[in-house]
Amino acid sequence: MARASLPWLERVPTPSYVIDLARLRQNLAILKDIEETTGAHVLLAQKCFSMYSLYPLIGAYLSGTTASGLYEARLGHEEMGKENHVFSPAYRAEDMAELVTITDHMVFNSLSQWRRFGAQAQAAGVSCGLRINPECSTQEHAIYDPCAPGSRLGTRRAAIDAAGGRAALAGLDGLHFHTLCEQGADALDVTVQAVEQRFGDLLPAMKWLNLGGGHHITKPGYDIPRLKRIIRHLQDTYDVTVYLEPGEAVALDAGYLVATVLDVQEENGIAILDTSAACHMPDVIEMPYRPPVVGSGEPGAKAYTYTLAAPTCLAGDTIGTYSFDAPLAIGSRVVFADMAIYTMVKNNTFNGMPLPAILTADEDGTTKTVRTFGYEDFKSRL
Repeated sequence: MARASLPWLERVPTPSYVIDLARLRQNLAILKDIEETTGAHVLLAQKCFSMYSLYPLIGAYLSGTTASGLYEARLGHEEMGKENHVFSPAYRAEDMAELVTITDHMVFNSLSQWRRFGAQAQAAGVSCGLRINPECSTQEHAIYDPCAPGSRLGTRRAAIDAAGGRAALAGLDGLHFHTLCEQGADALDVTVQAVEQRFGDLLPAMKWLNLGGGHHITKPGYDIPRLKRIIRHLQDTYDVTVYLEPGEAVALDAGYLVATVLDVQEENGIAILDTSAACHMPDVIEMPYRPPVVGSGEPGAKAYTYTLAAPTCLAGDTIGTYSFDAPLAIGSRVVFADMAIYTMVKNNTFNGMPLPAILTADEDGTTKTVRTFGYEDFKSRL
């Protein structure tokens, strides 16, 4: 993408997250098509993108939200008000009284959690499910692999059999699995086959099957026809309602993080920005990965190469090395792409770093400031 396609670039404050509404709508239209053509329910995974000012827009396309605990569940209930699902590896007893009044589906991670809280949830009219672990790894990132050896996520078939098999699931309405991370329909196909092999005899007694998240549905090249075939196969074979819980697919490539160059160390080829990997895009360090920068190239591909770094005290707070057609200077703007997902929900104020402002940009170039942050936001967290 060329910088010229961002007419708002020089107008927005830095650092700031800017959400591209046109791209967001494009993603949502793809997901809505899946709902309309298969009957599956698509839910926003709030752990990835919780910009609730856009929930009315998202809710016009999707069936609802899914949460990882009480606060996300409250947010989905208050701001979207549609289907509201929740899963946690372990629920807090003090949260249950409120959770069962604001959620439609509650997924338990273990049979012990189901035995402890299931009756309370069912008495409130909540549909209950169990997260299963199909023990089928399809990815290379162990930190994001729920099927890795020793994983705490999901119940294995051996545990169900040890507890009495089908009888141990009496009263449950559905099963849930989440094993993917930024993957295609081919990985889902492999996983579904593993689910059918290990848990297929349990599915006819279920009302629904939740395929979790990690589906890169809106990424160019994703095999949507294959996804639809998988959904229909499960519906036809087991007579279940199918749920999908994408997070990244909702806001993929729909956001930018705009930063300003504060200093350039020519002798080191380093440009220090007013943003931070550790504070504003933690997955850069956690995963790790190198985020795309608008108008840049690989190191050495263009005339001027710089390592982009943060003003924090963390020596490793660098974002990546990029090349540019023109030299960077104090005041130059740098635009990181694909910054809507896992950024606002994970950022922090380490070193007293200011949180980026949040804006939206429409197709005509107009911007709207959704939220700004200041010293009190830093202080109030401590």
